[in-house]
Amino acid sequence: MHGHSSQDHDHGHPDDGHAHDAHHHHHAPASFGRAFAIGIVLNTAFVVIEAVYGFLSGSMALVADAGHNLSDVLGLVIAWGATVLSARSPSSRFTYGFKSSSILAALLNAVLLMIAVGAIALESIQRFINPAPINSGTVVIVAGIGIVINGFTALLFMRGGRDDINIHGAFLHMAADALVSLGVVVAGVLIGLTGLLWIDPLTSLVIVLVITIGTWGLLRDSVKMSLLAVPDRVDHEAVEAWLRAQPGVTKVHHIHIWPLGTTDTAMTAHLQMPAGHPGDAFLQRLDAEMSRRFRIGHSTFQIEIDAAEGRVPGCPA
Repeated sequence: MHGHSSQDHDHGHPDDGHAHDAHHHHHAPASFGRAFAIGIVLNTAFVVIEAVYGFLSGSMALVADAGHNLSDVLGLVIAWGATVLSARSPSSRFTYGFKSSSILAALLNAVLLMIAVGAIALESIQRFINPAPINSGTVVIVAGIGIVINGFTALLFMRGGRDDINIHGAFLHMAADALVSLGVVVAGVLIGLTGLLWIDPLTSLVIVLVITIGTWGLLRDSVKMSLLAVPDRVDHEAVEAWLRAQPGVTKVHHIHIWPLGTTDTAMTAHLQMPAGHPGDAFLQRLDAEMSRRFRIGHSTFQIEIDAAEGRVPGCPA
């Protein structure tokens, strides 16, 4: 429990009974260390194989896909680093720990995916202009291996995609790679059957469109989290309405809800209670209900008795 003044933001003594801060950590992200290690090793090996056979077969599609896979290996490294940092304990300087590193990782992963998509689109357009013969058999075999490796890696991260956009970003990376590899296989088979070289860049552009649509949501969500927007899983109006309905509360204002990381949420709120401070049991119940009802694990409440208390110019009521 600690005091929190809306005027000067100083902290009072633990026994002042003015506000309460609870920290629930049961929404911490699951460990995906093994999944990251397996994904990085498998995909690094595949990047080398794909690049070598791409040059040997004369297929720039395979070389371009190897470059795309390399960006995804980097994405996995970034995401893994973020999960490790998020698990570190808070310090006197980083009082919330490094949970927000998962948001930065998700944003960086989305940007990397968009850059990779742009590179594939550019290569596809160039292949329309200057078509080149390829060894379709080699392309089909290597890309088929890519489907297996990327698909398997994507499955390793599938179960964490609902609650953690950082893990969801890793899943999108690998699922996108599997989709690209599938497109390369289809293109290789059709080119082998028809000899039409334009099938390769056309298939790539279709894949680019699909990946862009899937990545846009990750980019949008990570940008919103970076700007401390209320997480989509939390209904701001429902939180305010529930607090206003509590016994003795006549007004709720200065509500702020923001993400600490991709799985943790914090909030502060001022509760106007003219009848006086309700006691610790009331505040502890609010903390527990915020966690249970709204998945807000870090909540701080300031009790105000005087209607004029806590008014800050420029701060929303």
